[in-house]
Amino acid sequence: MKRDVTLMFNEYLETMKSNFEDSINAQQKMLEGIEVFANAKIPAKGISEKVEVWSMDKVKLYHFVPKVKKTNSIPTLISYALVNKYYMMDLQEGKSFIGGLLEQGIDLYVLDWGYPTKDDLYLTLEDYILGYIDGAVDYIREETGNDKINLLGVCQGGTFSVIYNALRPEKVKNLITMVVPIDFSTDDKLLFKWGKYLNIDTMVDAYGVLPGDFMNNGFLMLQPISLTTNKYLDLIDDVDDQDKINNFLTMEKWIFDSPGQAGEAIRQFINDLYKENKLIKGTLKIGEEIVDMKRIENPLLNIYAKKDHQVPNNSSEPLPKYVASKDTHNELVDTGHIGLFVSGKSLKITIPLISNWLKERDQ
Repeated sequence: MKRDVTLMFNEYLETMKSNFEDSINAQQKMLEGIEVFANAKIPAKGISEKVEVWSMDKVKLYHFVPKVKKTNSIPTLISYALVNKYYMMDLQEGKSFIGGLLEQGIDLYVLDWGYPTKDDLYLTLEDYILGYIDGAVDYIREETGNDKINLLGVCQGGTFSVIYNALRPEKVKNLITMVVPIDFSTDDKLLFKWGKYLNIDTMVDAYGVLPGDFMNNGFLMLQPISLTTNKYLDLIDDVDDQDKINNFLTMEKWIFDSPGQAGEAIRQFINDLYKENKLIKGTLKIGEEIVDMKRIENPLLNIYAKKDHQVPNNSSEPLPKYVASKDTHNELVDTGHIGLFVSGKSLKITIPLISNWLKERDQ
């Protein structure tokens, strides 16, 4: 009996010792974490050097400073979505999608849509596509002496690029679309379910310009546990790791940098595309012009992500069959919507794919 009591007492002491050590380690980790957060370095909005070369209203066109000798004679314009900022593609040295393309000798420009305010509530899709995109394209054509340029459209910016290509085919040499929503008839993924039932007219009438936070909260609800809870709980394990904290804060800064949405533009985007699928039906009007995707005869590279939680694969994948081009290629990458630009798959697959594809079609 005495032996059993002694054994139990020793086990108790070992447990107390282990708990005490865990407590000390946790306190040490927390103290180191405080120092890590105090020394956290969050880069500016994009790390690649660039120069503002053109502007219209709040929209700016940037030209990235080449990192190596240019290998492509045709410049490429990036059109990003309106709901977030393009610098997600250029967050960190060595992991930058834009930096990777520059290192491949691609001559890159990007449109920054700015931050709409109340005086922009009447901006339409025509303003964005035949105003801002067309104005930027014309500037690049004149500046570089090229009759045509390449377009690289991301997500909603890809939809805009497809529409622009169909309306102004004489100005586009090659079209690259990435995680682009094209066929809005699908009910896959929560975003495409919401879009069909969203009372956008009431929202635009009430807000004028939809607040960025409102839009961002909607995207967070696509994966509520993962995006609003788990990632913060997981952070505890990495609180004393400077690189991981820097990465976390950098991504958080981008996620919550959400511009407002010009009312009339998002009204048409939701009503004409999500609800009526007019782009696929051939009935979409931009201004007074009908968008006919069969006018797209130039080469098309369509890249989409297997694990995309925002844009369903069956919305992106059909694009080539709606254009007239004989030179089309679909590429499904085993990653997510953002992973296409920031993960190891971006460095190993996406960047080389785009670079090689453009170089083969540079003449």
